[in-house]
Amino acid sequence: MSTTAPNLVVPHSAASAAHGRPIVRLDHISKTFSNGTIALKDMSLTIGEGEFVSLLGPSGCGKSTALRIIAGLGEATTGRVEWPTMSHDAAGKPEREIGFVFQEPTLMPWATVFKNVWLPLRLHGLSKTAARERVMAALEMVGLEKFADSYPRELSGGMKMRVSIARALVTRPRVLLMDEPFAALDEITRQKLNDDLLRLWEQFGWTIVFVTHSVFESVYLSSRIVIMAARPGRVIDELSVDAPHPRGISFRTSTAYSDYCRQASESLLSAIGANDHL
Repeated sequence: MSTTAPNLVVPHSAASAAHGRPIVRLDHISKTFSNGTIALKDMSLTIGEGEFVSLLGPSGCGKSTALRIIAGLGEATTGRVEWPTMSHDAAGKPEREIGFVFQEPTLMPWATVFKNVWLPLRLHGLSKTAARERVMAALEMVGLEKFADSYPRELSGGMKMRVSIARALVTRPRVLLMDEPFAALDEITRQKLNDDLLRLWEQFGWTIVFVTHSVFESVYLSSRIVIMAARPGRVIDELSVDAPHPRGISFRTSTAYSDYCRQASESLLSAIGANDHL
């Protein structure tokens, strides 16, 4: 997959130099829905610039809710989200440079791949001509530059998800939020997209927050895994994955990978068991 997209994102070397600086901080976040469901309770989490953080936990533990609150797509009932290294607008609100990838590709079936990726730039007033270079650069990053004129019905499930990722990247985000983007894909396609995502992260140094149910996926992708428990949703444990990059089949089949998976599985079981004592 080609990655010759000039000026699309910050190079990894620059992000690595800043690694560890907080880019987003959740400060005692709680979320209660109108029906009384407590999705999150007193959740605090700091994410450093250039990190790949996975939120791992059982269904209903508030992973997606936390991600949407970070993105500004939902409001916390109490607590606040801070962006200490982001620029702010005239009203003092952070200008959050965020890309969001949903569980489903959510593509417009009547529009070409190019027009689907162009959409966020179009909503900001950028013409098709003015956006062409950025759109094609984003498609090239995910290996779909030859499919710009295709329609979603002509693509496989994995290709549709690549289009969704390109649409998030075309805005040139500093933070990429991903809500179980590969969960519905077959295992072979999922592993291929895991590898492609890691290569892009290693090269360009985005900060990624990735929601998953999969212990194996979280260990393979992450620099840090945040384990959450449900009812109410909260952070119960963290695991640093110190395996070197690039990762590949040798890591997937290594003793270190198995050990990390065991540790993550044990923490996840403890998180599930923690609910029995509430």
